[in-house]
Formats: sequence, structure tokens, C-alpha cells
Amino acid sequence: MKPVKEKNQAKTGRVGVANEKCDTSAPARAQHGLRQECHPECTTDEAVVPGWKRVLDVTLIILFSPVLIPVMCATAVFIKMVSRGPVILHQERIGFMGRRFTCLKFRTMHCDADTSVHEKYTRQLAHEDVPMTKPEDFSPAVDSKVIRFGGLLRAMGIDELPQLINVLRGEMSLVGPRPCMQYEYEEYEPWHMERFRTLPGLTGLWQVNGKNRTTFKEMMQWDIKYVRTKSLWLDLEILLRTVPTIVGQVLEKIRAKMTAPSAGGVGGAVPGQARVSVEGEVTGGRPVGS
Repeated sequence: MKPVKEKNQAKTGRVGVANEKCDTSAPARAQHGLRQECHPECTTDEAVVPGWKRVLDVTLIILFSPVLIPVMCATAVFIKMVSRGPVILHQERIGFMGRRFTCLKFRTMHCDADTSVHEKYTRQLAHEDVPMTKPEDFSPAVDSKVIRFGGLLRAMGIDELPQLINVLRGEMSLVGPRPCMQYEYEEYEPWHMERFRTLPGLTGLWQVNGKNRTTFKEMMQWDIKYVRTKSLWLDLEILLRTVPTIVGQVLEKIRAKMTAPSAGGVGGAVPGQARVSVEGEVTGGRPVGS
């Protein structure tokens, strides 16, 4: 994918949203295996966020705020106690119709952590037919950069609670595709762009249908399916399914920690899954260094 042009960013404040013609011919649609009419990067037609979505988001945040606010305050205090640096991370992400926005997250890694390993790994996953396992789940070098109980905060989704502010700002929704980073966007194919035709969310159809056990292509297919079928009832269903999904993630994280010593150490690799070495190299399903 071509790099984003600075002049387009200055004019629109978006990534990849330009006045170009869409290739909607039958061969073009068949090439990507999806019945796709258009992509946000090649249309001036603005997607519409349904009114019920905004009402649902704000209503649920208000209803659960007596629980969410104490949890967020306790998390902020805990992060400050176990590590130096800011409690909240401000990351530039790409959201609805390619618009850039500042995404908020609780910091779960040490401030001196090298994020280039994660970037290389993410770029590689976009071109591999392997499960999107997180690098800290199998790489001691990456896991050591996570703060105490940071992995558990991630598994429980607590690190993403500050994004409720993004929801209130109208930049995100409770349900939708995850907002991507610029380096992720650079690896996208044209048919992936349809996922930007709805607000990004904290949870979504992909998250409750396998998440890190799915491949990058499968994630895109789930995201696009949501864009095309979103409704009030689907959002409610996804929110309800998110609870058991989080419980499963936490149990899986605990089991992984308990079995880590016998998993083969740094050199171990599960067949068919991408791996990141200590040096930050992304490898296929083989022992690192082989």
C-alpha cells in the first residue's frame, strides 16, 4: 500500500480518504473474495453512524459508571505504584472513515520498553495465515517489558477502559472494529478498508469469535461482516458475549503463566504460529534461531 500523502492529510485530516474512482467491476470484487461495492479510501460518500448507537453507548456508560469509575481509579493508582511514568498512554489511531484520533489506554508496559518488536510482529501477521498470538504470550523478552500484572489487566480488558472517554467524544463506540495504528494501516489491502465505515470499538464481532486464535484475514472478515450487518440487537449480543470471552481470556492467561516453565523456554515455538525472537525477528512456526 502506498504511503499516506501529506497533502491529503492536511486537507482532510484522514488517512487514505481521497477523491479516487472505485473499481467496482466484477473481476475486482472477485479478486478479494468479497462482494465489495466501494472502499472508504476511494469514495467521497460519508458513512453514517446510526443514532441508536450513540444512545446505546452513552446510556450504558452512565448506567455502569458507579462500577467503572472506581475500577479505573484503582487501576491508575496501581500502575503508579508498580512502575514509573504516565498512567495513561496517548496513541494516534485511525478510526471512522480514516480519521486520525488520540486513543487512550492504561499503560501496561515499562516506559523504556522497545515497541519495535510488536510493530515488526504486527506487520508480519498481516501477510501470514497464522493465529494472531500476542508476542508477550510466548516471548520472555517481550513479557519482561510488561509491568506487574500488566498481562492480567490486558486479558481483562481493563487497560482499554480509558477509551470510554473516546466513546463519549464520539471517536469510538462500545462495539466496532479495533482502531488500528498507522503501521498496521500501511499493510492493509484495498478490501480491508471497508472496516473503517463504522466507528471503532472496545469490543466487536472479531473479539467474541476467537480474537487472537484467528488469523489476520479472519479478523478482517469478521470486522467487515459487522460493518455490513450492525444493528442494535447485534451490539447487545456482542456486549453480552464479551463477558464470558473476557473470563476465558483471563483463565487462558493464568494457565499460560502456570505452564510457562515447561513450554520450551525462549527457543520453543508452536507449529503454525508466528514467533518473535529476543532480537525482535519475526519467524514462522519453528524454533527461534533455527
